[in-house]
Amino acid sequence: MLGYIVRRVLQVIPVFFGATLLIYFMVFAMPGDPILALFGDRTPNPALLETIREQYHLNDPFIVQYFYYITGVFQGDFGVSFSGQPVSEVLARTFPVTIRLAALAIAIELVLAIIIGTVSGLRKGKFFDNASLVIALVFVAVPVFVLAFLAQYFLAIQLGWFRPTVGGQNGWMDLWLPAIVLGLSLYATSMRLTRASVIDTLNQDWVRTAYSKGLSRRRVIPVHVLRNSLIPVITNTATNFGVLLVGATVTEGIFNVPGVGNVLFEAVRRQEGPTVVSFVTVFVIVYVLVNLVIDLLYGLLDPRIRYAQ
Repeated sequence: MLGYIVRRVLQVIPVFFGATLLIYFMVFAMPGDPILALFGDRTPNPALLETIREQYHLNDPFIVQYFYYITGVFQGDFGVSFSGQPVSEVLARTFPVTIRLAALAIAIELVLAIIIGTVSGLRKGKFFDNASLVIALVFVAVPVFVLAFLAQYFLAIQLGWFRPTVGGQNGWMDLWLPAIVLGLSLYATSMRLTRASVIDTLNQDWVRTAYSKGLSRRRVIPVHVLRNSLIPVITNTATNFGVLLVGATVTEGIFNVPGVGNVLFEAVRRQEGPTVVSFVTVFVIVYVLVNLVIDLLYGLLDPRIRYAQ
């Protein structure tokens, strides 16, 4: 098991450097001068422009700029935005909010997907199975912004169960409504994966062998069927977590969630390279670590994967 973990950790290193190098290149290869954009219609002093460019190493070759940046990252310094605010302070203020939102959404998605998907797989072709597939299809077809507006209107405004917007109060309880919207928007795919995996596992030889040995259904389903059916669901969940970190911008905007989505959107619009690169680098780190944990979970759920490696 230790060798398996070491190999997975070593594979993370080139992925991190490759991803950050590509992100840095794409952001700083964008057309236009972000320094000039800071001054709007005003004509800045050329000496001031040169000073700012030197401060951000914009006159250096690309690889030198990347070296400065990646060195700072390893020292915990994500740079300074063009507005003069340290990016680490912006991250410290907004990233925990998005992490809480993503964690709640993933929890809602997994609970619904595993329970409904398992029951649907066990009752293949029956009313519950057909109804759950139709509902899942509806959630796949409805865009997330439509689902957000509907939840905001009916659950918050009409019924009063939640606050319509989050704003400055962004604790765990304040994020339930946007988390429900995001969880439901992701739930359909995970539920269908769980259902398909359960149906496939039920037809495997080891399940029939377990029944032939006299094991009860309560023993076979959770230990033999569900455990082996979770691998594709966990893979999909890891992907969804990364999507939530960078793709919850619309939901954060509708519910006024002060997370990284809103800040990242504004940074892209203003061409603030240091902010965009630093935020995306943190996303890469989190995403790579999440996938590393998922790879390790594969070995725990299915020893054949661990031994094959």
